[in-house]
Amino acid sequence: MNGWIVLLWSFVAALVLIIGGIFGSLVVMGRIDLFPQAVASAAPTPEETGVIDTSYSVMILNATADGSLDTQMRDIVVNNGWPADIVFASDSTSQDFETTTVFYVEDDDELAAIGLAGLIGGAAVEQSDFYVEQNTTDQKQLTVVIGIDHAGSDEPADESAPAP
Repeated sequence: MNGWIVLLWSFVAALVLIIGGIFGSLVVMGRIDLFPQAVASAAPTPEETGVIDTSYSVMILNATADGSLDTQMRDIVVNNGWPADIVFASDSTSQDFETTTVFYVEDDDELAAIGLAGLIGGAAVEQSDFYVEQNTTDQKQLTVVIGIDHAGSDEPADESAPAP
């Protein structure tokens, strides 16, 4: 019987040495890190939702072949608190504008542009002074160019691609 006990202990010792050798090899090769460094996780950046500022005049340009979109968009803006006399709707000279975009001029206007973009259905927002000369009022102006992404659907657009 003593022979079996010695054989069993020999087997257990060999098994412990083999497992220890494999573990030690993995540590030396860097496959197992005994003291891992804490990895800093990226904190989520809050998405800016903007503000609804009805003191801005709004110029709406329909850059699609659907001739009624500018009036529909004007109604949405006016029904959400803008005075009707500072919301202008017109057709654009172009009818192939891809993405509905709200343009603003000054850095201070960005939050108002983001708010208006969310109000009209997730339009893109871009800073540009291209439409400054068309501002006939003495107040700050946001310009909405309705793109093809709004044409032919009653649902708000959710794409946000840069405007030309």
